[in-house]
Amino acid sequence: MNVPRPQLKVAVVMRRERITGPMSRWQSWRWVLADVVAHEDGFGSAARLLYRSESEERWLHPDHTVQLFKDDVEGYYLNLSTSAPCWFVLWRMEEHASVAEEPIARPEAVSLSYVDAGRWLDAQETVEQVAAPAPVLAWLQEFANEHRVAEPKRRARPESFRPLADRFESGAPRSGGQEPGADASGAGSAHG
Repeated sequence: MNVPRPQLKVAVVMRRERITGPMSRWQSWRWVLADVVAHEDGFGSAARLLYRSESEERWLHPDHTVQLFKDDVEGYYLNLSTSAPCWFVLWRMEEHASVAEEPIARPEAVSLSYVDAGRWLDAQETVEQVAAPAPVLAWLQEFANEHRVAEPKRRARPESFRPLADRFESGAPRSGGQEPGADASGAGSAHG
């Protein structure tokens, strides 16, 4: 019997904001991740404009699925162990305008895995993060606790593989019974 993977349906809110100041000479608008929220049936499945003003627009991108995988539990644990656990969203600009007058930012994937985010960044994708709410973090923590296997303790390296200086506190014993710090004449070191 196949047990379904734990999953959440979410919607991503992207914000288009006007750039002011010197940067506006090169670019008048920019896109940023605004939020990740629970998907609701009334959202439908197509992107839609939620809000527009002279300085910003907010777009809702519904119907994203976040699944948890047992083999990615370390990525969830890494996210949970940070000071601000979060959603990671990979997004790209549309090539051609589809629902707006101009191309919009379109979320492609949403994850709670630090490993996913790292892989996406290594592929030079645009990845942003936003804080995940407490109920989602509790759900993620429960999954991580259930499936995380602590790394096995590694066997201690045999002494024979350690350098001599590391095996003895005062250094390696000298041949001929000479104490460390003794000069070649055997007179020993001159300590006050």
